[in-house]
Amino acid sequence: MAAEETRGDGFDDWAHDLLKELEQQTPEAIRRLRSSERHEVQSAIKIRPANASAAGESAVEGLTGDVSPGGCRVMSSVPLRVGDVYKLEIEKGELELPILFARCLRCRLVREDAFESGFAFFNTIKLDEVRSGGSIMDSLL
Repeated sequence: MAAEETRGDGFDDWAHDLLKELEQQTPEAIRRLRSSERHEVQSAIKIRPANASAAGESAVEGLTGDVSPGGCRVMSSVPLRVGDVYKLEIEKGELELPILFARCLRCRLVREDAFESGFAFFNTIKLDEVRSGGSIMDSLL
């Protein structure tokens, strides 16, 4: 098929529209679309598979990078499976949160031994349950 030929099935229009949409996704535009602001919180976290068939797998340890009422960003030394559901146990400290169930939405290689994953919680959390002490999250909710 020559480069100037088109498929005639609408694929070219769809691909063009998709590329235009991707070009418009700047970091600022993405921040405006978020339902809530993310706040930097670094806490130790244990990530366990939430399905019964993977219950025997060991927990992955990581560190939260930021947390919002709807999700969080986590750094770990192993990649996590995008689309899978995990049980997140954030270490008590700045945040006092129960065990959370979340779906891994993305995972990317940062360097050979570090992976960044994004999670969406199944239930919205309240971030006002923060220990006192001048936390950046004291003014939330």
